[in-house]
Amino acid sequence: MPDADRQAANFQRVREAHQTELAEDYVELIADLIDSTGEARATDVARRLGVAHPTVVKAIGRLQRDGLVESLPYRSIFLTETGRAMAERCKRRHEIVVGFLRKIGVDEETAERDAEGIEHHVSEMTLAAFERLIRSKPLG
Repeated sequence: MPDADRQAANFQRVREAHQTELAEDYVELIADLIDSTGEARATDVARRLGVAHPTVVKAIGRLQRDGLVESLPYRSIFLTETGRAMAERCKRRHEIVVGFLRKIGVDEETAERDAEGIEHHVSEMTLAAFERLIRSKPLG
């Protein structure tokens, strides 16, 4: 069994990742919507996340309190500078994880789906290793 302090630290890291996962998903999606359509509306966010409109409204309120988005009732959602920076970090992590999974032979659809969970829990050290593998010669 691992050392108790190390095991506790690992579980703490996972709990912290779970706490930021929702915010990261929202800001990444909001950035994608703004970049592709020029705006992000709560109804579009709800549809793409597969959740109810009131769930999005509540989450947007939390994101506003955290300084990640700006929004007024019945208006588009905008990312703050901090929110945009978070979205860009999330997109980078997602692309690296997808690239790694594709490199080891996972099909595109599965890689995209699996990356949604992995990207929130992977360390910078592991991401760097994934990037090195992606840039290396083909496997096999």
